[in-house]
Amino acid sequence: MLYHVKMDVKIPLDMPKETADAIKATEKAYSQELQRQGKWRHLWRISGQYANISIFDVDNHEELHTILQGLPLYPYMSLEITPLNRHPSSIKEDDS
Repeated sequence: MLYHVKMDVKIPLDMPKETADAIKATEKAYSQELQRQGKWRHLWRISGQYANISIFDVDNHEELHTILQGLPLYPYMSLEITPLNRHPSSIKEDDS
């Protein structure tokens, strides 16, 4: 199942820089491993925002929920999640 996920990150302004940097480093490693596994298909930064648009390819809602809750920045995020379905007018034979 494919999902479009918009992630807005709001790290508290009073968080020590060292703490924020450590969380971001852990987040980067976690997200890159999910990308290597093919679970996190696409990742785009939204210009001018601390936000991204991502496409996930997972088995079900529960797997997506587990992955998102595993993000080290999850406690500082607001998420918008949209399940995606193939459009009948698409000329592609797959979802790549």
